[in-house]
Amino acid sequence: MAESITLDDIYALFKASQAEADRRFAEADRRLAEADRLAAERAAEADRRAVEADRRGAEADRRLKELEKVAANTSREVAGLTTRWGQFVENLVEPGVVRLFQERDIQVKETARRMTSNRLEAPMEIDIWAVDGDVAVAIEVKSRLSQGDVDGFLDTLSRFRLAFPHYGDYRIYGAVAAIEIDRGVDRYAYQRGLWVIKQTGDTVTLANDLSFQPRSW
Repeated sequence: MAESITLDDIYALFKASQAEADRRFAEADRRLAEADRLAAERAAEADRRAVEADRRGAEADRRLKELEKVAANTSREVAGLTTRWGQFVENLVEPGVVRLFQERDIQVKETARRMTSNRLEAPMEIDIWAVDGDVAVAIEVKSRLSQGDVDGFLDTLSRFRLAFPHYGDYRIYGAVAAIEIDRGVDRYAYQRGLWVIKQTGDTVTLANDLSFQPRSW
C-alpha cells in the first residue's frame, strides 16, 4: 500500500524549498554586492589613474613650456653671438680689402657693408662691397666657410644683376672671407673663380696664388 503524504510532509517540503530559495537569493545578493564592490574599486582605480594621467600631462606641459623657454632663450643667445661674431669677422676683413685687391691690380677705393636689395626677383645682401669706377668686388663673410657657403654665394652672384641692375655695366668679382675654412673648400672656391681671404695673425691675406685668374660676373 502506497505511503500517504501528510500535511506536515508538504509543509516540510515547502519550508525546505523556501530555505533553498532564500539561500539562493542571499547568494545572488552577495554576488551582486561583490560585483558592486569590484565595480566601485575599478571606478575608483580608473579615477585615480585619470587623475594621475592629468597630473603627468600637466607636468609634461609645464616641462615642455620650460624647454621651449630655454630653447627660445638659447636661440636668441646664439643668434646674438652669431651676429657679434659675424661683425667681428667683418671688422677684421673690411680694413684690408682695398689694400689686398689693389695689390692684385683691382683698383677698388671704397668699401661698404650690408648692401641690400629687396627686389622680389632677387632679394639678397652683400656683406662687404668694394668698388671704384666700373669694377667691384662682392665679398661673402663667414666665421667658418663650407662648400655649401661657396655654392650659395655663387648662386647669389649669378643673380646679382637682377638684384642691383644699376651695376649692369660693372665688372663684378666675387670673394669669400673666413676665419676658418673647411678642408679643401679654399681650393674649391679658387676653381670656381673666387678670391679667398684668410686670417693671418691680426690681419687678412689673399690665399690665391699670383697665377690665379678671377672670374667676373
